[in-house]
Amino acid sequence: MKEEGNTATCHWSERELSVERVAEARLPTEVGEFRIAGYRSRMSDEEFVVLYKGELRPEIPTLVRIHSQCLTGDVFGSTKCDCGRQLHQAMEMIERERRGAIVYQHQEGRGIGILNKIRAYALQDEGADTVEANERLGLGVDLREYRQCAEVLFDLGLCQVKVMSNNPLKLKALEEAGLQIVERVAIEVETPKCAEQYLRTKKEKMGHLLEFNV
Repeated sequence: MKEEGNTATCHWSERELSVERVAEARLPTEVGEFRIAGYRSRMSDEEFVVLYKGELRPEIPTLVRIHSQCLTGDVFGSTKCDCGRQLHQAMEMIERERRGAIVYQHQEGRGIGILNKIRAYALQDEGADTVEANERLGLGVDLREYRQCAEVLFDLGLCQVKVMSNNPLKLKALEEAGLQIVERVAIEVETPKCAEQYLRTKKEKMGHLLEFNV
């Protein structure tokens, strides 16, 4: 599913950015060869990694994804969520298009951190969904911020973007940061039955734009 975005113009200056690029290298992967760059915030101790490919120019609509760290899904292959599969699909889509960028932000568990995420998992084992588990722990449902992720994309030279995301809050945040979203590209992957409640919660309680019916 694809949806049209607005047609606003981006304006930014390197002097206005609150992130800085500190390292860059080539990264061959099983999907294809990418460039990898590391950024750090000038306002906090947060760090960002971006994987990108091709010539990135402000006037060319370009595939992008903001991917929040999910150690359990991205590294360990957890079947409780669709995070790792979404990351790999995004890489494959960029490889096919020969142009695009993925900003990997270190905001594990929608911003609650890995230890609290494991605590939330324990509550999910008892029957809570992801939203209920966070609330029982006294934590916010989604604490992520995306402004500096957008700034990483600005630094790469992007303005017009095709965002690979199902999260309307993420789309709104990137647009408010000044990116021109010309298209939303749905990113749905095949998931095991044990992830159905997780996906249902994202759709019904968090408003994610998912097509499945469970």
